[in-house]
Amino acid sequence: MPKDKYEPPDPRRCYSIMSTEDAASGKRSYWAELEISGRVRSLSSSLWSLTHLTALHINDNNLSRLPPEISKLPHLAYLNLSSNKLRSLPAGAREHGSFSGAANVPGLNWPTAYYAPEDWELLLNNNLLRVLPYELGRLFQLQTLGLKGNPLSQDILNLYQESDGTRKLLNYMLDNLAAVFTVMCYNVLCEKYATRQLYGYCPSWALSWSYRRKGIMEEITNCHADIISLQEVETEQYYTLFLDTLKEQGYDGYFCPKSRAKLVSEPERKHVDGCAIFFKTQKFTLVQKHTVEFNQVAMANSEGSEVMLNRVMTKDNIGVAVLLEVNKDMFSGGMKAPPERQMILVANAHMHWDPEYSDVKLIQTMMFLSELKSIAERAATSLTSDPTTIPIVLCADLNSLPDSGVVEYLSSGGVAENHKDFKELRYSDCLTNFSCNVKSAPNGKRSPADGSITHSFQLKSAYDCSLMPFTNYTYDFKGVIDYIFSSRTHLTTLGVLGPLDTQWLQDNSILGCPHPHIPSDHFSLLAQLELAPPLTHPLNGLHMPVHR
Repeated sequence: MPKDKYEPPDPRRCYSIMSTEDAASGKRSYWAELEISGRVRSLSSSLWSLTHLTALHINDNNLSRLPPEISKLPHLAYLNLSSNKLRSLPAGAREHGSFSGAANVPGLNWPTAYYAPEDWELLLNNNLLRVLPYELGRLFQLQTLGLKGNPLSQDILNLYQESDGTRKLLNYMLDNLAAVFTVMCYNVLCEKYATRQLYGYCPSWALSWSYRRKGIMEEITNCHADIISLQEVETEQYYTLFLDTLKEQGYDGYFCPKSRAKLVSEPERKHVDGCAIFFKTQKFTLVQKHTVEFNQVAMANSEGSEVMLNRVMTKDNIGVAVLLEVNKDMFSGGMKAPPERQMILVANAHMHWDPEYSDVKLIQTMMFLSELKSIAERAATSLTSDPTTIPIVLCADLNSLPDSGVVEYLSSGGVAENHKDFKELRYSDCLTNFSCNVKSAPNGKRSPADGSITHSFQLKSAYDCSLMPFTNYTYDFKGVIDYIFSSRTHLTTLGVLGPLDTQWLQDNSILGCPHPHIPSDHFSLLAQLELAPPLTHPLNGLHMPVHR
């Protein structure tokens, strides 16, 4: 006798099965729940068209990320994501899906009081979550929140495990909402540099720009970053591919090619690469844009140094920066907007590549931060504000390893003027121009006050040094040379996109990139940052206000 009911392990999930007679008579079925299983690693985009769903069971899979498009399911009242491999949840995906009468949750639009199921449930048990986005606080009608088996901070777990812990945790999250945004850094490997001489292990068809451009744009658009910093963008491709595509998705951008673009013919100029910054206009408004040509800064600050002129000035690398105003829409749903305009300075650079020129890379980095300091000071003057209130986000292909003078300078605030990366070359006189801490001798000569070249930004890398084994992966070099830095006093890193599985690279005998499945020799970096006033007392792996 066939069963007319499906009885799953969960007693709440019992469904009637349409009889043969009903099916033959043309009776239409209706189902509002969906279960997806089978160790799934990614979700099909067709899932987001099932807008009638009220329950989604995607537990016991291998999902490492939850796409923000899940917000296109506005009627969800039950979501089970337990026993996956989630490291973070998307925050503030308001641009995906409708927002009328809905409470914006991390990537979710949940019904408000106008549509209130008796028991809302969000189950995230047994994942790899270390922090929770504060947007969870907007789920003010959530009845069940499953967080067991996650490596959350002990303070968060203690709060969650208290009597009525879910409510207390949600209240805490709502009270401490701040502006959250994501930043991407990606060297796309321009067509001119993708040669068989350099990448002989990659088939020519997979090395061609006509093939790689699709994968590159998929990598960029699938991350939905609020700010995108790209290196090695060819001039023609910026206008015909990157800007055209990203404008359709709500971005605006700024680009500048390397300095040699001024010296070559028009046909050659379109193939000169440079740096680009894109930002979502829904979240940010462009206030200023700047280009820093390192050869021009070197010439203006050479102080008669031959090595400055012969080694640094001859390199045509550049950096770009945009001063962005944070739109008031970023401060909503419990967030308190600042009384004055909130600015962010976003910078992007690509330093010289040659390992033999560690001195040039270090000086280019010093010149860039010196120029960024001037940009911030001028911006603050025009806005009648304090330059220290303008946080900075610095994305770069530094072509320097974590133990280099470049990274030491950025992370610690300075390096000794006799650092080994200067190669004992005579730079000391001109380096003083880039230091924020100098002293003057009786004869008027200026020198570093404590023997170090320093900068005034307090920067912290978004990525822990042990997390990424490499950001550049070729046959003869594998290492970390790409970075996202941000102001430690204003910005907190909530989460980052982790590395590609090294076992997968080994299992598929991938000697280096590009590869038919990996369109650049660099891997993209993605960080989720929170803009908030300086706070103390750690909670949620982040912070807790002093006064409650």
